[in-house]
Amino acid sequence: MNNSSGEIEKRTISKTMKRILPFILLLYIIAYLDRVNLGYAALQMNAELALSAEVFGLLSGIFFIGYFFFEVPSNMIMHKVGARIWIARIMISWGLVVILTGFAQTTLHLYILRFLLGVAEAGFFPGIILYLTYWFRARERGRATAVLLLALPIGGLIGAPVSTWILDNISWFGMAGWRWMFILEGIPAIIIGIVVVFYLTNRPSNAKWLSKEESDWLEGELSAERKVSSKINKVTKLDMLKDSKIWKLALFYFAGYTSIYGLSFWMPTIIKSLSENATTNLEIGWLAMIPSLVGIPAVMFVGWNSDRTNEHKTHLLVCLMIAVVGFIGCGFSNSVFMMVLMLTITSFGLYGFSGCFFAYMTFFFTESTAPVGIAIVNSFAALGGFVGPMILGTVAFTQGMFILSGLLIIGVITLLSLKLTDASEENIGKEVDVNIN
Repeated sequence: MNNSSGEIEKRTISKTMKRILPFILLLYIIAYLDRVNLGYAALQMNAELALSAEVFGLLSGIFFIGYFFFEVPSNMIMHKVGARIWIARIMISWGLVVILTGFAQTTLHLYILRFLLGVAEAGFFPGIILYLTYWFRARERGRATAVLLLALPIGGLIGAPVSTWILDNISWFGMAGWRWMFILEGIPAIIIGIVVVFYLTNRPSNAKWLSKEESDWLEGELSAERKVSSKINKVTKLDMLKDSKIWKLALFYFAGYTSIYGLSFWMPTIIKSLSENATTNLEIGWLAMIPSLVGIPAVMFVGWNSDRTNEHKTHLLVCLMIAVVGFIGCGFSNSVFMMVLMLTITSFGLYGFSGCFFAYMTFFFTESTAPVGIAIVNSFAALGGFVGPMILGTVAFTQGMFILSGLLIIGVITLLSLKLTDASEENIGKEVDVNIN
């Protein structure tokens, strides 16, 4: 690489990261908040509407049923009409549903609205992952997805104190705090959804903030990678569906997804059940922030180091084993101190896993199969968002922790059996400068 080419590369990557990554991070923080704030609402809502643990578990998970059915078509539409219009549509529609949730009067209303929220948001996350493949090469994708996944711990850090503060302090017009929490937290999705229309750029060739030289260089780099990918991956959707790799990816992600969302929805209730001194919802919110704090370094370190070493698979294995240890520890915890400590260890593993899995997943698809492939993996795994909360809603927390740890062990076994290329294709795999066998 000559100096001129190196300068173009450095300048283009820097511009692209600064323009795209902070903005999509903001989008996903809002999405995550609106997805899991039901867990904080439960501190008031369950008593007001007489919701049992089983009913709340179903409410937490039914979101992902709507998500499952509409994710693949949503991603296919985004690939055709462009991210700018489609992501905006997704955000505005889910914001409206979240606001309406604040006016629910019965369990049936909640079931319907949670299902509609899944329908509205379907395609958002896989759409963003697909969008990153339009802008970042394989060697930058781990860092890019790590920044995106920072939304999980940051969302927890913001959501815990903000949601619980609203619960305890806002009851305007005689409406309970949990209702205002949904209303106030749904508004940002609508506002930012409108901003998306004017800010997001579909492809490098459309980017007025890149020079012609920079956009041509980036399109050329991405085009070269797509040609290599077409040599080692299935190039038709039918062949991809017949390949066991996509289903192994889905099973592996299902294990992680089930664990992440089982924990996300139930963490406030788990802490409350063991707390003697944390008498207010806000104090429970502060304790729930601690596991999220470790998520920020976990996501960034694993995403950055997996790119640096080209060892994405090894990082995923280590992260899942850390989470297994944490869940087992949770199962044996009988004090709020030990539970928060074990939840923190678990969160480090789960957040770290999130930090590099999505970069790893994109290596298995070509440009033609990526819209459907990414959506299929994400949609089947999203069923874990239904299963996880249901597990902790139907069995004792101790048993639930052991079940989730066992599920992660299945994920580890699945990952060990997953390889990108056959031995005869090793040289082709090296062309993309990614060692993921």
